[in-house]
Amino acid sequence: MEAVGVVACSSLSDASYDGVVVVTDDVEKLRGALQVLQAPIQEFAKLDKNYDDVDAVHLISTDRVPSQRLIFAPTGPVTRDYDDVRRYGEAATKGIKRCLQCGCKRPLLVCTGNEKFPDACAVAALGALQALYVPLEVCEGRPEKKQKAEVLGLFCADGQGEATAATAEAVEKGRIVTRDIGGSDPERMAAPRVEEYVRKTFEGTCIKLEVESDRAVLERDYPCVAAVDRAARFVPRHHARLIFLEYKGEGDIKKTMFLVGKGVTYDTGGADIKAGGNMAGMHRDKCGAAAVAGFFKILSILKPPGIRVRGALGMVRNSVGAECYVADEIVTSRAGVRVRVGNTDAEGRMVMTDLLCKFKEEASEPGVVNPHIFTIATLTGHAKRTCGDAYSIIMDNGPAGEVDTAHAIQRSGDRFGDPLEVSTIRREDYTIHKGKSEYEDTLQCQVGVSAPQVSRGHQSPAAYMMMASGLDKHGKDSATPLKYSHIDIAGSSGPYPGVPTAAPVVALAAQFVM
Repeated sequence: MEAVGVVACSSLSDASYDGVVVVTDDVEKLRGALQVLQAPIQEFAKLDKNYDDVDAVHLISTDRVPSQRLIFAPTGPVTRDYDDVRRYGEAATKGIKRCLQCGCKRPLLVCTGNEKFPDACAVAALGALQALYVPLEVCEGRPEKKQKAEVLGLFCADGQGEATAATAEAVEKGRIVTRDIGGSDPERMAAPRVEEYVRKTFEGTCIKLEVESDRAVLERDYPCVAAVDRAARFVPRHHARLIFLEYKGEGDIKKTMFLVGKGVTYDTGGADIKAGGNMAGMHRDKCGAAAVAGFFKILSILKPPGIRVRGALGMVRNSVGAECYVADEIVTSRAGVRVRVGNTDAEGRMVMTDLLCKFKEEASEPGVVNPHIFTIATLTGHAKRTCGDAYSIIMDNGPAGEVDTAHAIQRSGDRFGDPLEVSTIRREDYTIHKGKSEYEDTLQCQVGVSAPQVSRGHQSPAAYMMMASGLDKHGKDSATPLKYSHIDIAGSSGPYPGVPTAAPVVALAAQFVM
């Protein structure tokens, strides 16, 4: 899907828009150029005492705007301890949906903003754009429905409309890439077709791309990936792809980022097959890799200086069959660590381990400036059980914790309505994954209990990946410490059925790009 253009508007009398959506927490804030919108809403308030309820969206007919359509989408109060900037995005989403129901194709979004939330207008714009997204399969299969709106007008009361519109459009283009890859069905986004999509996305841009698909190379250099890919390799359209991306900004490099994304195109659970209807929705197990690709799309547009970014999308299908890897197998990782498989449904950490090891090696090379490695994955049901559907979880290793990375990204996410909770990797998380016998060095997954019920089920996989990749040798006590942060988006990646949220792309862009 092509992103809907976002155009800054400075006049409510612009007749090119066929509907006006007002997002505010207080009608009294409609002053100055927005004064004309206050009276119709106040008149409507006489008819409905719940006019400003957070769940309300009202269509008001008025001659105060050229289109005569005014959609009032209140945020509700934003003064309580638990209120946050997402109120603006949620109100805008509902307001734009109502505008579309009226038949509008050129909506104008008006946001009054809030001193407590300086980026409220940007969050409202992103909320509106979320409502305007059209799934890739719809665009390709029903071209007459590939566009919900021709343009989105944006009127920001803070006077920053031009800058906000440009940033929102760039970020939305990244979110579209994330949603397209993450949300499309397991055949449309099987690994080879992800490669095709990514090549097309970055063709002619500043992003460098390399792809590894040779089975012999996978077995030699990425043995944990090869184990997961073993059953799928007999079906050409499901063959694994490791997709590497690179961005290098202008000027002196001050920071180097390495992003590893879990891209399991479909997760059957493998030999530990998912039962009881739990397989539905497992095409979303590629949202981590999708987020990496989306972040690179934003980089390709905004081109931030002084930063170099390396990305790896581990695109693999966890199939079941006579050739699938099984529990009890011992796989020697790229780092030379002997891994005992505990559950084949813990395939995501297998896929990322060797890529994490590769980036550990690259980050340790002379001349690499201020490296920081990230893994992003829909990794554990435990993350969703712990924090619910709305929040990503981020956790740092020792070196990353010393510079408070997790809380810094959390603050950036809070500013732009892409929230994260912070967890801590503890000594117990390493103990859980220590080899239980002299056969193996580490245990991939706890045995005998379902993953969401495992104690410390979202923290310990980060410890496992550090152990299996050799990154645990680069802690605070090392001569070559490396910063590492793991982000689990199992809850925040979005509803199924439904449209992916593209988390945590906005938070990462807010911290490192915008």
